[in-house]
Amino acid sequence: MKVVICGAGQVGTTIAKHLATEGINVTVIDIDQRQVSRIDESYDVRGVAGHASHPDTLRKAGVKHADMLIAVTRSDEVNMVACQVAYSLFGVKRRIARIRHGGYLAKDTSGLFAAEHLPIDVIISPEMEIAERIARRLRTPGSFDAMPLAGGRMELLGIHVDAAHCPVAGERIADIAEVEQFQGMAIMAIMRKGRSFVPADSDRIEVGDDVYLVSKTERIKDVLVAFGHQERMGKRLIIVGAGNVGLHLAMEIQQVSPHVDIKIIEQSRTRAEQVANALGSAVVVLHGDALEQTILEEAQAGQAETTVAVTNDDETNIFVSVLAKQLGCKRAITLVNKRNYEVLMPRLGIDSVVSPSAVTISTVLRHVRRGAIAAVHTLREDFGEVVEAEITEESRLVHRPLDQLGLPAGMKVAAIVRDGQTVMARPEAQLRVGDRIVAVITYSDLRQAEALLGAARRPAA
Repeated sequence: MKVVICGAGQVGTTIAKHLATEGINVTVIDIDQRQVSRIDESYDVRGVAGHASHPDTLRKAGVKHADMLIAVTRSDEVNMVACQVAYSLFGVKRRIARIRHGGYLAKDTSGLFAAEHLPIDVIISPEMEIAERIARRLRTPGSFDAMPLAGGRMELLGIHVDAAHCPVAGERIADIAEVEQFQGMAIMAIMRKGRSFVPADSDRIEVGDDVYLVSKTERIKDVLVAFGHQERMGKRLIIVGAGNVGLHLAMEIQQVSPHVDIKIIEQSRTRAEQVANALGSAVVVLHGDALEQTILEEAQAGQAETTVAVTNDDETNIFVSVLAKQLGCKRAITLVNKRNYEVLMPRLGIDSVVSPSAVTISTVLRHVRRGAIAAVHTLREDFGEVVEAEITEESRLVHRPLDQLGLPAGMKVAAIVRDGQTVMARPEAQLRVGDRIVAVITYSDLRQAEALLGAARRPAA
């Protein structure tokens, strides 16, 4: 499989690194020669310097022989034209583009990306994806991450193990699995003191761990309670920043949870007026600088369950979140672009961090399928993915108990979807052709997992 990526920024570089690790032939285009040289020297990919939408540059990158083009430059227009040129001149079958400006994504422009106009198969809208991800976290209070799986039958949750509230701290994974409250749940990965691993049954949960688990949707509340989280979805929400993320988030919450009292703080008077008109009287939009304590007090941050900081400035988001928590806000969700800031968040009392680049990367990889494996959610620290995978006739995992399959240490099967029903994977369970599994696979064991699944690499249909 050959993939051409337009844009060697943080998103393009990380996607290239992921795909190259999996043995995919990757070429990256960027207008900045320094970026091209850096990626050429650092990873097993080919770099091409030039304008990503120019036919000569695409030709030099070998796009004529590519199975897929992924356009993630900083310019929406360059991304769109690159897809058009790749399709019209070179016949590239699969085209993915990052489109950020809301004007291109409005309902009255929905026909723009049809094959006869701008032939883009998958549009990645980071702002909308981020808003939806934050909304999911708000609906599962007590989690720092949440993602639906198996058609909504299951949920991937990230839960922090708090010394004061977590009854399972110190318990073995095997013992936890036998507790009634944890039926319908499987622990997939643990992030501990900078180290990430797929736990064995003999491992214990420790205070300070960030635990990723999958749960049947109907058992989520029980699982959160068992981890010491009995919070309810709040009735008062403050959104700092009325950009596209803030606007989409407010609209999502209005639609799904109309009982929630939403206040938005926006520094630009013009933007504040635009958003106030768009959302109507049900949402209070305050004009002012959220770094001024008086505006947070006017928004009654001390009485709010959650403050979500989604301005375009990392430092503003961090300081506003800390200030809101000091005023008495129970929970802070913070948008942070710089990856090196993320490790500081727990020390500052920030409950959940959203990384725009991580959201975009996870979404793109979801559409770059490796045969039977569909990437669902990329876990942090370049650790691995929670995936859904179809069991085909080529798979070497059928007709034997799971505990006798010799799975690599970095692969764990959590659940099986069969005939529309979801069951948790027990050691004695046997997979059948047509089953769909939910599993965690580390990047270091991805090749071996693909071989076991019989997954031939090909782009998504």
